[in-house]
Amino acid sequence: MAVALRQYEFGAGGPHLLITGGVHGDEFEPMQAIRRLIDVFNNRPDGLSGRLTLVPCVNESAFLRGHRCGDDGLDLARTCPGDPDGSVTEQTAWALSDLIRSADYYIDLHTGGTEFSLYPLSGYVLHTDEKVLEQQRGMAQAFNLPVIWGTAANLEGRSLSVARDANVPAIYCEYFGSANCSLDGVDAYVEGCMNVLANLGMIGRRVTESKVQHVVEDVRPGSGHLQVCNPSPVTGYFEPAVDLGQRVALGQPLGTVYDLQSERPHSVSAEHDGMVLMLRTFPRVRQGETVGVVLSCENDRAADAAGD
Repeated sequence: MAVALRQYEFGAGGPHLLITGGVHGDEFEPMQAIRRLIDVFNNRPDGLSGRLTLVPCVNESAFLRGHRCGDDGLDLARTCPGDPDGSVTEQTAWALSDLIRSADYYIDLHTGGTEFSLYPLSGYVLHTDEKVLEQQRGMAQAFNLPVIWGTAANLEGRSLSVARDANVPAIYCEYFGSANCSLDGVDAYVEGCMNVLANLGMIGRRVTESKVQHVVEDVRPGSGHLQVCNPSPVTGYFEPAVDLGQRVALGQPLGTVYDLQSERPHSVSAEHDGMVLMLRTFPRVRQGETVGVVLSCENDRAADAAGD
């Protein structure tokens, strides 16, 4: 029998929205934001049109370790759809995947965990079904974070790949990280979820002023795979030379890795122009691991609209 997820149900009938946090055990803003949402809907039992499922901590095994991954060392976001008879992460992935397939819409809340910080964003896969894609675009716009990022749909093993295969419109969100719990991030996540609920017609809510600064869709295969960008050439100590959200140019140093054995410095340079979307904040880096991600703003629809 697969691991049972601790979930909280509100409402009945109508559209079904699933919101999850803690897919990785070291991402804390999502857990706290969903706890706040539980309090909100505990206090407004008649204020919901449809069904809302909230899961504050999907990956309890990883959370108890204070780590991205659970006791078996597997990354839940690479293990879906899982196995009901497998290891703890495989069982959790099976339970999560089953829950995603039961929903009409899905929001998966994340952060950079203990090793990274991410500029606030709402993302989605570039689904081949135009109706699903448009619904995802609308959800991301409603969530109202500074960056909206559409990426290739070919990455497997993830919560959003399960939603993709089930034609469930889905977005994921990122907000800071670095082993902290940003209260601004918690507030933004609560507001964003409430905005999406309103966008789906599940609650009444005043439309808030847009905070969206960038809308980028990257059709390249593998886009959205953050862990492979700007890899470190050696294992050692990473010292950043840029800040999160900073504009950088092709070839500009993102930082320096000092080789653990020789202390020789190795510069890691930006692979293209853009904005620093993710930055390593945990100094230890292994060879081949990313030191950061630069968002290419070449096809920034928000910038294009502002210039019209």
